[in-house]
Amino acid sequence: MGKELRSRGWFGRKDKDGIIYRSWMKNQGMPTDMFDGRPVIGICNTFSELTPCNAHFRAHAEAVKKGVLEAGGFPVEFPIMSLGETLLKPTAMLFRNLASMDAEESIRGNPIDGVVLLTGCDKTTPSTVMGAASVGLPTIVVPGGPMLNGHYKGQLIGSGTHVWKFDEDMKTGKMTQEECEYAESCMSRSIGHCMTMGTASTMACMVESLGLTLSGAAAIPAADSRKKVMAQLSGRRIVQMVRDDLTIDKILTREAFENAIITNSAIGGSSNFVIHLMAIAGRIGVELTLEDFDRLGSKIPLLLNLMPAGKYLMEDFYYAGGLPVILHELKEHLHKNVVTVTGKNHHENIVNDHSCYNQEVIAAYTKPFKEDAGIVVVKGNLAANGAVIKPSAATPSLMKHTGRAVVFESIEDYHARVDDPLLDIDETCVMVLKYAGPVGYPGMPEVGNMALPKKILEKGITDMVRISDGRMSGTAYGTAVLHVSPESAIGGTLALVQNGDLIELDVEQRKLHLHVTDDELHKRRQAWQPPKPAAERGYVSLYIRHVMGADKGADLDFLQGSSGSEVTRDSH
Repeated sequence: MGKELRSRGWFGRKDKDGIIYRSWMKNQGMPTDMFDGRPVIGICNTFSELTPCNAHFRAHAEAVKKGVLEAGGFPVEFPIMSLGETLLKPTAMLFRNLASMDAEESIRGNPIDGVVLLTGCDKTTPSTVMGAASVGLPTIVVPGGPMLNGHYKGQLIGSGTHVWKFDEDMKTGKMTQEECEYAESCMSRSIGHCMTMGTASTMACMVESLGLTLSGAAAIPAADSRKKVMAQLSGRRIVQMVRDDLTIDKILTREAFENAIITNSAIGGSSNFVIHLMAIAGRIGVELTLEDFDRLGSKIPLLLNLMPAGKYLMEDFYYAGGLPVILHELKEHLHKNVVTVTGKNHHENIVNDHSCYNQEVIAAYTKPFKEDAGIVVVKGNLAANGAVIKPSAATPSLMKHTGRAVVFESIEDYHARVDDPLLDIDETCVMVLKYAGPVGYPGMPEVGNMALPKKILEKGITDMVRISDGRMSGTAYGTAVLHVSPESAIGGTLALVQNGDLIELDVEQRKLHLHVTDDELHKRRQAWQPPKPAAERGYVSLYIRHVMGADKGADLDFLQGSSGSEVTRDSH
């Protein structure tokens, strides 16, 4: 054992406070020898029945506990706020930072030597990692796993991705309400998170590529018994990490972040990856910019044939070999001087376990599924601080496009008018949605991939250029320019766009330009009035006043950096 265990500041005391700390824990039936100097492992559980993707985490926690006990540790499970993407209003993203604060203070304030993060649904992964990074203890992540493949009328259907298709089919009369309700059950047929390469799967791959999970953890389906095995092995491993003092800051280095960016491009990960990785980097103190995502990832080919960019699902990805196969294909592009939770680098972790069992699902680097598929950052007078687009989900012919703006002043305005037969719009136009950013909504919802007007869909058109300061679900597809920064609610140029303005998108040139003169923009800015804040009390008010832009990860400004694990005062 290296330095003295942090938990000894609670359980190793020989005074009144020591009696209190040990005695009240004993009411759970813990024998005295549990307090004899064993590493105390906190199991941070984001279980909630209101977070369907995480509703199976009680069993995962028990598996982790077995592993901790087997390795001579002392497991203690604790809950934090859980963020369910499908149910929580107005958007789970609004509460990501709150959940990160919950995780941070729960870890720091309790007698914990190392922490296991049980994560699944989109925001539960970045929020817990952000919180853990701000404390700095040994940390390992156990991803909850994707659902089993969806099947409907003999076809694979993907959670999230087919929501958009079903909605379009309902609008155009290709699907009845009864058929849709039946398809819903076919789509979500097991425990787990979205089985497309949506944000949840992207986050699972993100933490594995960062080195925060055991090798191969990301793709194992939630219903597969090997997921519980991975959880148990993670419980064993965290105890040794504590003994080795392998803290999270030793894993989350600049090189690890670069590896994650490169890997995300190869899997066709969600554009939300950008905003969450930026926020984690801000907590751990690694300098990261939007340009890094473009520079490192935009020329990496897409190797994974998975919805929404391809046709397969996460279950197929696992059977084909999972993320270790991707890491092996990227071996010449990834940093080797990194350490993962195993104490070894990725190349050492996968030396005997990187075989591809289905090259139709995972392509070779030399014969990729698609070329140049990473996240691209565009800039211009419409996005001075940058905006992002995901080429693998976009239509190639729209990557260079100039069109007339059709402006929706709010999400309510969009819903009220998008299917109006009198709406002046055709497929050459550019749909613009304002006030969907961190401050404006508030909380930056996944509305950037606006559904096309019914009359456009009826013409057989399935994609148009769409621009907003909001986000897009990782399960979605389309030529959507997202995360426009500065956002409209704080006076970004997006707020000044009017119907009929010409907007030019040129992805190859990294350009997003509003064809309006500087003089005219100045006049519009003088007349512009900022919207009234969405809230004047509580957390939402705090969020609005302190949230940073999308280009900075949309974290709260006072949460940048870390406070460490030291707590100097007792409560008695």
